[in-house]
Amino acid sequence: MPNKLAQEKSPYLLQHAKNPVDWYPWTDEAFVKAAAEDKPIFLSIGYSTCHWCHVMEHESFEDMEVADLLNDTFVCIKVDREERPDIDALYMTACSMMTGSGGWPLTIIMTPDRKPFFAGTYFAKHSGFGKIGMLDMVARIREIWENRRGEVERSADNILELLQQNRSLGGADLDEKILHAAFTELSRRYDSVNGGFSRAPKFPTPHITTFLLRYWKMTGNEQVIAMINNTLTSMRLGGIYDHIGFGFHRYSTDEKWLLPHFEKMLYDQALQAAAYAEAYQVTGTTLFKQTAQEIFTYVLRDMTAPEGGFYSAEDADSEGVEGKFYVWSISELQQALTPQELERILKMYNLRREGNFQDEATGAQSGANIFHLSRPLTDDAVDDTGINLDTRDGLEAIRKKLFNVREKRIHPLKDDKILTDWNGLMIGALAIGARIFRNKQYLQAAIRAADFILSCLCDRNGRLLHRYRDVCISCLGPARIICCRP
Repeated sequence: MPNKLAQEKSPYLLQHAKNPVDWYPWTDEAFVKAAAEDKPIFLSIGYSTCHWCHVMEHESFEDMEVADLLNDTFVCIKVDREERPDIDALYMTACSMMTGSGGWPLTIIMTPDRKPFFAGTYFAKHSGFGKIGMLDMVARIREIWENRRGEVERSADNILELLQQNRSLGGADLDEKILHAAFTELSRRYDSVNGGFSRAPKFPTPHITTFLLRYWKMTGNEQVIAMINNTLTSMRLGGIYDHIGFGFHRYSTDEKWLLPHFEKMLYDQALQAAAYAEAYQVTGTTLFKQTAQEIFTYVLRDMTAPEGGFYSAEDADSEGVEGKFYVWSISELQQALTPQELERILKMYNLRREGNFQDEATGAQSGANIFHLSRPLTDDAVDDTGINLDTRDGLEAIRKKLFNVREKRIHPLKDDKILTDWNGLMIGALAIGARIFRNKQYLQAAIRAADFILSCLCDRNGRLLHRYRDVCISCLGPARIICCRP
């Protein structure tokens, strides 16, 4: 029997609607119930395309033993962090304070008056490898709640006080001294070999790129351009980029940008497209222009709703396996390509018969391949753009052939909710692309998306709302009918 999430719109909450856990959405009803029954709250925050959220659901939230224990001990609440970034930000800060780290799925145990006293991220069902599992963790929390309530309340009050202090801290006035200090810190963190500004796992940081572009404009420091070129080129060549269908995956698990977590987020595409477009504007590097344009191609092809807004994300998993949609065995490539085409891409994209990456869990060769390049596609016979015409044309034909084959696979879940803030980022990126590349299609897509947001995500009082899925706010009818528009 479905739980109380069945009436929600969020794809993430709907994923959990048939769990045996008696989930509540974030509503007053849940907190009133917790107070009346003198139970702590089990708050689980995630999002629909989060791989480890899926793992924790399958291991624990779909398991009757765990569900019975959760239902008996807690009032359980599910939150989509993309729908409620305010709730996520607050409790993620609490998790970072208590554990020194954070991530999703985010697990918070709190009092009925919403004060957190325990936090973590992913928990396996059973304890192991020095980490407590769900069964042992819930039993321990229950014992503490029943027998050491005073300690719980004091701890919760202390954490709440720290959260309030953190929220009251103001930033310093921005001046050149702070900008220079920021560049010095980025220089210290910079990976001069692989690009980027951290060790593994490595997240794309387009906000750093846009800062560095402006810092270069202010100072003329050519070291800045070298950092930008290395970082953007390395990411574009790496497996974190989808060489067959375009767009960036969420992040890389290694330092070399090879093995990604495969989900694709709209905000990553928007920020990356804007960063690559501006980098092209400064450097004239054709690869950067190509990358920005390919990101736009992906978004307009796969992430655009019929109404004009942009969907939120695509999952990492298909058929229950992370990355299955994106990777290739040599036998699959042999079936799709001619021997000459196969030979051409084996070396170009670093493909191997035994697979070109290792399974994270076992360390064994996977047998699968992630397309990635060792260098941009150029050689001695080039045109005035720096790209070999034969190589570009020939590989594009192969790419299209593989893309068509891949389209027949079972696709990852698409989170089809439309978020106002993420759409704003994409609208801005398209506007930047339209200006830099003089592309009317990008401008028209930006205008259409903005028109949709202003038409269907404003309430009758003119207030801009956060999330759309299925129903137009202005007329309470399906937005596909566009009945509220002039």
